[in-house]
Amino acid sequence: MSFVVLAHQGGWDEALLVAGPLLVFAGVVWSAKRRAVKQASLQPESTDSEMPASEDGRQTS
Repeated sequence: MSFVVLAHQGGWDEALLVAGPLLVFAGVVWSAKRRAVKQASLQPESTDSEMPASEDGRQTS
């Protein structure tokens, strides 16, 4: 029987254990930011002159 042992292979395996999750996390953050920017660009911009509100945030009329 032949077993492959990845422990203590000069440090590259430990680097992968750190870099792998970091890359996954960076990908998730990048994707979420991209989605948020896209969603924000699709929503119409509201203007303050359409519905005036009082200082406490309630509608005035």
